[in-house]
Order: sequence, then C-alpha cells, then structure tokens
Amino acid sequence: MRLQMHAIHFDADPKLLGFIEKKLQKLETFYDRITGGEVFLRLDKSESSKVRNKVLEIKISVPGGELFVKENGKTFEEATDVALEALKTQIKKFKSKRTETKAPKVENILAETEEAEIDEI
Repeated sequence: MRLQMHAIHFDADPKLLGFIEKKLQKLETFYDRITGGEVFLRLDKSESSKVRNKVLEIKISVPGGELFVKENGKTFEEATDVALEALKTQIKKFKSKRTETKAPKVENILAETEEAEIDEI
C-alpha cells in the first residue's frame, strides 16, 4: 500500500509517522486490495483550552471507491486507534457489499441453460 502523510502547519515526529504507517499496514489483513492512502494530521483551532486537540483524517483508496474517516483525540496515537477501528468496520462493510453484488459464476449459468434446453426437448 502506498501512503502519503501530511502534517498541516507543523512538523510531525518521525516516530509518530512510523506508528501510523505501521497501524495502517495492518489494514491489509482485512482487505488485500487496498491501493493507497492519505493521512492528514492537524491541530484543532480551539482557543478555549490550552491543550489543542489533534485531528486525524485517513482516506483509503480501494478498487471501486474510497473510504474516509476523521477522528479527534488528545493525542494522535489515540485518534489513530479510534480511526482504525472505524476503518476496519468500513472495510468489512465494503467487502460484504462487493461479495453480494458479484456476478453469478459461469458454471451456474451454463447449468441453467442446459436445464432449460432439456426441458424444451
């Protein structure tokens, strides 16, 4: 999977980027056709608190669509864990929809046409 990481208006620690990349690589165990992804790291602009909340956005590209999740947290690690759980759920739903809408197998179609031909005789 090809990943692009964007830290908006700050420099992200390489350890943090490595942590996020390692976690995202685990998504391939749920769906091996993930082609790429983008991660956006942002600091929340709330001025009321001294500690700024962290915002993590992840966009995953899969054949036939894109999956997106946006999470907030006190740390990027916390937001990453919550976002990955949401992405796992989205991937499972996406996979189930893909398998439900698959075309019927050729063998099944041939068997049905042979039965129809036998009935005509």
